Amino acid sequence: MRDAWRAWRDRWARWRDATLSNPSFHAWAAQAPIVRLFARREARAMFDLCAGFVYSQVLGVIVRLDVLEQLRHGPVPMTRLRASLPLPPEGAQVLLDAAIALRLLELRGRDAIGLGPRGAVLLANPGLRAMVLHHEMFYADLQDPLAVLRGERHGTRLGQYWAYAQSATPGALDEDAVARYSALMSVSQDMVSQAVIHAYDFTRHRRLLDIGGGEGRFVINVLDSAPALEGVVFDLPAVAARALARLEAAGHAARADSVGGNFVTDALPAGADVVTLVRVLHDHDDEPARRLLRNIRAALPDGGRLVIAEPMIERGRGDVVGAAYFGMYLKAMGSGRPRTPEEVRRMLGEAGFAQVDVRPTSGPLPLTLVIASVN
Repeated sequence: MRDAWRAWRDRWARWRDATLSNPSFHAWAAQAPIVRLFARREARAMFDLCAGFVYSQVLGVIVRLDVLEQLRHGPVPMTRLRASLPLPPEGAQVLLDAAIALRLLELRGRDAIGLGPRGAVLLANPGLRAMVLHHEMFYADLQDPLAVLRGERHGTRLGQYWAYAQSATPGALDEDAVARYSALMSVSQDMVSQAVIHAYDFTRHRRLLDIGGGEGRFVINVLDSAPALEGVVFDLPAVAARALARLEAAGHAARADSVGGNFVTDALPAGADVVTLVRVLHDHDDEPARRLLRNIRAALPDGGRLVIAEPMIERGRGDVVGAAYFGMYLKAMGSGRPRTPEEVRRMLGEAGFAQVDVRPTSGPLPLTLVIASVN
């Protein structure tokens, strides 16, 4: 039955490709009332692919100039908002019109402007705004995308920013080297934490070890949701020192700790019955990722669990976050790659995990949860 379905699907795909690549079909579709609606939709989607970089630049300027913050308490006259921008009037109007079209802003009445639905979401999420500003580095690295894909770009801005990615001795990185990326991960962690907490019940566990946990934001959020749980952050020594300060400031000094080390080569802290890897595994190439999973398996007791949460590739399902975005991002960064759930499942089996469960999550950033049990 499955082979028959695949054969039918392949025949359909061949017919579709031949039809859509035929100019005469498009001439006919432009005149057919019903087909014309679908043709216009696909044409708009194709234009959006071409114009995506322009849209992202409009978004970046709106965030950089704090336009959304000016509208936090309600609409303001268009003339006032335009005059507040460090741009000539014509340039300011082009920016505002573009932001309205992208639903970042919205016209109110004849001469007022307020938050659009996308702008309101962005204003509510400082992590998203931080990522928008961070993307300036990514775009600079993608000025020559072919060089990135060929692996010819060494010393990329992303590679320098994520200092551990290409360092032979990541444990020796100092405070200055880890401060910027640790702060970015912390401010963007809330939108990830809630999705993971809703998808997995941490109250069943006694002690959590968050590997690569940065400044401890994920542990703080989990401890807030599970009052009986203890937590440990394990990250590079300079990062772990920052995490300890954040844990203490959040009031979790009695329930949480932070330990420094290299989680690929060093023994992990003992005593945890659940380990988390939140946006960590895909940062690493296959061999260090396998060593990390073996390290975790050795540290977990019978009945222990590993929870992996990160964007993954779902081939053939219109996956743009895992395959398109993170595929290019990690290639520019120079370390790691997004994997399919099946690849992660296979790596977990090789590391000695007995049972593996894959779950989707809900949230602004599509994440896949992979839960592995020791037995």
